[in-house]
Amino acid sequence: MGRSMKKGPYVDLKVLAKVMKQKQSGSREAIKTWARSCMIVPEFIGHNFAVHDGRKFTALFVSEGMVGHKLGEFAITRNYHGHSK
Repeated sequence: MGRSMKKGPYVDLKVLAKVMKQKQSGSREAIKTWARSCMIVPEFIGHNFAVHDGRKFTALFVSEGMVGHKLGEFAITRNYHGHSK
């Protein structure tokens, strides 16, 4: 179930502050985050993120097609190794 239109998208304020700080400084390093439920907003386009998947950080470069999705959708948490033979 989605979030109500009245509330708007959930964006972690700490992540948004880091993105705005990075835009002013011009730095291109990855922003480490554990906020998997944070929605990708247009301000994130062109930035690198390192999203935690429970074990390690997964690199993520945000493009236009990702707007509206959540950061956790691009950091896979399950590894399928196939059935035994």
